[in-house]
Amino acid sequence: MSDILGTLEELPQDYRDAMSAAGVAPLWPMMRNVLPHGQPNPVTSPGHWPFASLRTLLLRAGELTPVEKAERRVLVLSDPGRGVGAMQATSSIYVGMQLLLPGETAPAHRHTPSAARIIVEGEGGFTVVDGEKLPMENGDLVLTPGGDWHDHGHEGDKPVIWLDALDLPLFVYLEGSYAEEAPLQAQRNRPDASQVEYRAAGIVPTRKLEATVRRYPLMRYPWKNTEAALRELARFGDGGTAEVDFVNPETGTDVLPTMGFTAMMLAPGTPESPPRRSTSAVFHVVKGRGRTTINGTVIDWSAKDTFSCPVFAEVDHEATEESFLVRVHDRPLQTKLGYYEERAR
Repeated sequence: MSDILGTLEELPQDYRDAMSAAGVAPLWPMMRNVLPHGQPNPVTSPGHWPFASLRTLLLRAGELTPVEKAERRVLVLSDPGRGVGAMQATSSIYVGMQLLLPGETAPAHRHTPSAARIIVEGEGGFTVVDGEKLPMENGDLVLTPGGDWHDHGHEGDKPVIWLDALDLPLFVYLEGSYAEEAPLQAQRNRPDASQVEYRAAGIVPTRKLEATVRRYPLMRYPWKNTEAALRELARFGDGGTAEVDFVNPETGTDVLPTMGFTAMMLAPGTPESPPRRSTSAVFHVVKGRGRTTINGTVIDWSAKDTFSCPVFAEVDHEATEESFLVRVHDRPLQTKLGYYEERAR
C-alpha cells in the first residue's frame, strides 16, 4: 500500500468547486490523517501540572469567586497538545483540580458523563452520592457514575482539594453531555458501603434471591486499604513495585464504563518500564518523588503532582523515594470497543 496519495491541489479547480457546491470532499488527500500506518498520530502531548502552582491558583480562586458563582470551583488541566482552555487532559479524559472551603456546599446535580475524584488535601470534605455520604480522605477514590445525583460539603476548618477525572470529552464528542440540578440530598444515617458491606476484599453481602445489586455498589475506595494492599504485594513481589486495579466488588469489572483506575507503588531506584499501551493516561502522585520519561520528555514529579501521556507512549518511571501513584486510563472503553493493545518495548 502506497503512502504517496493524490493531493487536493492535483485536482482541477472546477472539480474542486463542484465538490464544494455538492458538500463533499475527496477522501484520499485526507486518508493518512485519520488512518496512519502502524499506529495513531496523537494530538495529546505529555503534560505536567505541579501541585504547588495549582494550589496557589486554587486558593486565589477561592478568594475571587464564591462557590455560588462557580457551582464547581475547578481549574481545568489542559493538554499541551491542544492548548490552554482545552477541556481535555488526553483525547478521552478530562481532569480538573477542585477547591471547597470550610462551610461551603456544592449543589446537587447529575450528568451524563461519569466522574471520579482522588482526594489531594484537607479533611472534613464529603460527597453525597444518591444519599450515601462519602468521607473524603487523602488518596481516596470516590465515584460519581453518570446519572447519579451528587453534591459536596465541607465540615472541616481548612481547604479541601481533590482531582476530578471525567469521561467528558467522549460525551461532548457524541453531543450527549448535559446536567440536571436539584436541592441538596437527604443523607442516610449510616457509614458508607466501604465501611459496612464491602469492608474487606473478597467478602460481599449474602445474595438473596429477590435482591437486586446496585450497578455501582461501592462508591468510595479508601486509600488506607489501597496502600496496605500495595505494600503486601510489594513485600512478596520481585522488586518492591506493585500495581492494583480498582474494581466493582460484585462483578470484578472496572469501576466505571469508560475509565479505569490503577494504583502503583514504585520502589526507589528500581526503574519501571511498562509496555507501550494503546491507552492514554493521567498519573496522579499520592505520595513520593521521582522522574518519568514519556517519549523523551522528562517530568520530575513530587507528591500531589499530576502528569499525562498519550497513546502508545514509551514511559519509564524511576522513583527517588518510595512512591504511590494512581493511573487514570481509558482501557475499559478500548476493551469494550475491542482494540486495547500492548506492545513490547
